[in-house]
Amino acid sequence: MKKALLALTAAVAATAASGAASAQSASNVTLYGIADAGLEVISHVPGSNGAQGTTTRLNSGNLSGSRWGLRGNEDLGEGLKGIFVLESGFDIDTGTSGQGSRLFGRQAYVGLQGGFGAVTLGRQQNALYDLFGAFDPMGVGPRYSLNSVDSAFNGRADNTIKYTGKFGGLTATGFYSFGRDNNGEVPGEPKVARNFGGGLSYAVGGFSVGAAYDQYQGATVALQDRSAKRAAVGTAYAFGGAKVFAGYRWLKDDGVSSATAAATRSNVYWAGAQYRFTPAFLVTGAAYYNDTRNSDADPWMFVLSADYSLSKRTDVYLNLGYAKNKNGSALGLNGVGTVVAGENQAGATIGMRHRF
Repeated sequence: MKKALLALTAAVAATAASGAASAQSASNVTLYGIADAGLEVISHVPGSNGAQGTTTRLNSGNLSGSRWGLRGNEDLGEGLKGIFVLESGFDIDTGTSGQGSRLFGRQAYVGLQGGFGAVTLGRQQNALYDLFGAFDPMGVGPRYSLNSVDSAFNGRADNTIKYTGKFGGLTATGFYSFGRDNNGEVPGEPKVARNFGGGLSYAVGGFSVGAAYDQYQGATVALQDRSAKRAAVGTAYAFGGAKVFAGYRWLKDDGVSSATAAATRSNVYWAGAQYRFTPAFLVTGAAYYNDTRNSDADPWMFVLSADYSLSKRTDVYLNLGYAKNKNGSALGLNGVGTVVAGENQAGATIGMRHRF
């Protein structure tokens, strides 16, 4: 009897081990991330009690937002995979979580992927974020980039169902959020904090072009009939060691931020170029202009960046920027409102980025 029990136990253990090995071979999980920090000197920074001045500070996330994440997939057979991403942003200068202290504030989703594309559920990037890193000379980085002019280009939405498909050079994406920013999903009020959009991009050879749309409603019952609508187009062309960029964004905001907010109409235009002097050394220049309708508060922002790769995963960089404000505009190199209104701002950041 003892021998029979031992044999049965060994058989069960072997079967379990075989099943675990099979599951292990059919799935994988990857740890990845970016650590980016730099020293910045910048002028006309708002302070307490109306004070302002030049500030020297350490910043996290300059060319890329600092982050760590887990992504994985499991082969389900018949060309179908289960996929997930959990991605956490953090400030490397303080060690705190980003995106409002969320654990996985950058992305958190699960879904299915196959020949049809991918359908995913969770907190996810909007179509502007997905597509326009390819059309901004500065890659829609956290600072000194298109994101400084309009933070919707780094937009994310909670409670989202999303489709993404790649077919040769064509990429298509569309999403719908039932509650954009940890809000919404109000019984009987489906429009509260609703967010939806989509876009297409196409790349062939050195040429690429794309377009995207984004719309979200006010975050309360009182504001749900107000919307902020954005549409953008962009293009890029690479030849030799050079690459040129251009783009346009249209905005119609009915005043979604509060009951007293004024309606806003504006157009953003940008252009720039990159040149790779050596495989390791890249220089980028860009200009951004925000034209606000029925207003003379139309700022410019200019950026010059030099990036040198020490290895495939580590680079050092220097960013120089100048924001020119007038008639009370407040465009700063780190975003709208990060400069004293009406003042021009000059800044320089020297930093290091490591990918893992």
